[in-house]
Amino acid sequence: MGDRNAERRPAGELEAGVLAALWAADGPLSPGQVQEIVGGSLARTTVTTILSRLYEKGTVTRSRSGRGFAYTPTEDASGLTARRMHAELAKDDREAVLSRFVSQLSTEDERLLRALLDTEGDAT
Repeated sequence: MGDRNAERRPAGELEAGVLAALWAADGPLSPGQVQEIVGGSLARTTVTTILSRLYEKGTVTRSRSGRGFAYTPTEDASGLTARRMHAELAKDDREAVLSRFVSQLSTEDERLLRALLDTEGDAT
């Protein structure tokens, strides 16, 4: 028997590949179209499972297309990252997490964050 775990991809790699295909597309894609774009040895059923999981998480929407569905991302990569950051903040001590995050920013990122906060403050 071979070691199946040696062939496994890191967690999230398949979702990331599927989302990258959707983000690059001009419109909704079917699982078959996503499979063609992602390439490799992914079975169509695997792609369909990944898309279904992303739909359940609210990361993609779907619309009827023939007998199946076509999928569209709900937000771009930056929006998804921001949503994940908010979810992580909700899990723990917000002040501690934000403090640690800010303390590890580069000087340039700190300047950018300050500028963004100043701009947001002026907009209200």
